[in-house]
Amino acid sequence: MPGPVLLTGATGYVGGRLRRLLEEAGSPLRCLARRPEELAARVAPTTEVVPGDVLDAVSLRQALAGVEVAYYLVHSMGAGDDFEARDRKAAETFGAAAAAAGVRRIVYLGGLAHGEDLSPHLRSRIEVGRILRESGVETVELRASIVLGSGSLSFEMIRALVERLPWMVTPRWVDVRAQPIAIDDLLAYLMEARSLETGGSRVYEIGGADAVSYGDLMREYARQRGLRRHMLRVPFLSPRLSSLWLGLVTPLYARIGRKLIESIKHPTVVEDHAALRAFAVRPRGMPDAIAAAMRNEEREFAETRWYDAYSSAGEEQGFAGARFGNRLVDARSVDLDVDARAAFAPVQRIGGANGWYAFDGLWKLRGFLDLLVGGVGTRRGRPSPEDLQVGDALDFWRVEAFEPGRLLRLRAEMKVPGRAWLELETVPREGGGSTLRQTAVFDPVGLGGLLYWYAIWPLHALVFRRMLRNLARAAEQGGAAQSMGTGA
Repeated sequence: MPGPVLLTGATGYVGGRLRRLLEEAGSPLRCLARRPEELAARVAPTTEVVPGDVLDAVSLRQALAGVEVAYYLVHSMGAGDDFEARDRKAAETFGAAAAAAGVRRIVYLGGLAHGEDLSPHLRSRIEVGRILRESGVETVELRASIVLGSGSLSFEMIRALVERLPWMVTPRWVDVRAQPIAIDDLLAYLMEARSLETGGSRVYEIGGADAVSYGDLMREYARQRGLRRHMLRVPFLSPRLSSLWLGLVTPLYARIGRKLIESIKHPTVVEDHAALRAFAVRPRGMPDAIAAAMRNEEREFAETRWYDAYSSAGEEQGFAGARFGNRLVDARSVDLDVDARAAFAPVQRIGGANGWYAFDGLWKLRGFLDLLVGGVGTRRGRPSPEDLQVGDALDFWRVEAFEPGRLLRLRAEMKVPGRAWLELETVPREGGGSTLRQTAVFDPVGLGGLLYWYAIWPLHALVFRRMLRNLARAAEQGGAAQSMGTGA
């Protein structure tokens, strides 16, 4: 029996979808995760989730033991300015560990680029592929341009711009040509790469059937949606200005938008067509790819989204060397006449289009200010209006713990001088009914963290008090409606 397949990046946009395909194919699958408890709720019962990090050689020994094929789908685009050094170190560590474990093949998804004058992001993706090939492990590198699919970074940008702006100010980069590939075609390449006969390490450039520009993509999206859109060309929008503009009108974070635009400035068109000879995949054209993405977008939520990956929120704030010392807590509770499960129902729907049950305008303002300082903002919404899972992105929070009918704990991913959580819990009361508890926790870093907490405490008192009251009202109204519906 062949050894297991190791999948890195299983929480990401591509990795999340590839994981399901590998599970459906019956492959023995092992997923590497920095937070295995948050991925464990999403995988099939036959999938093994192991703790580890591509920067940690010790954890990779266990993860790669007995592995035949390893997918390398990680990168640090959402991290800070040192992302090139991090990606280089991660590739070196992973390649050495794979060679020591006797891995037969690494499959790496990189970026399509040509020439010497590349953006730091594309330069890093090319360098990672070279490092993996030099590890001595046979490496199949797939270099892809724009990925089109519901929830993908590029498609979300196109969709948001066209839907929201009848008149668009478009800089020069919208005319640069690319060769977008549909997510389903990309996944087909990745699946076939496991067993492709290559005779050694190979690099394949992959793309859809059409070479087009971002302007062409926006016009085609508008045509399929039946929208009339006008583009006003300007020559002076720098990548930084463009990224701030995108951050205001699309779900993109400004820092990721800037890296994306720096890459868009370079043509990403397939020049080597070896993939069409080696693979059975026959990629669809751009109109079909957009149509498929729109069909999926019309469902309640996309299967995976680009910001589901933890790296999309930037480098995790570890605060190494910081002293926390005094954890600050704002705790409130209210007694309800409904059982704990009914009391939890509105909690489970919190955020996204459902709102925060109090002062939604202030939550949006907080998200806008977060965007201005390079944070995630609130445009991520939530994957589903009703369901939650550990690890889901929820506006500028991440679901850290979730127990249906009882507990929701959110970890803040907005820019704050410390660490922050919001927890909502329902517990039964003796004699009937339940208690809804709301707890905001903040671990400040230094004097700046303390000043931040006390500066916003009056707003917390106002918002959280109203929020708890409205959650209680929604729970009791829902419980009463349920009782009426059952004839109680």
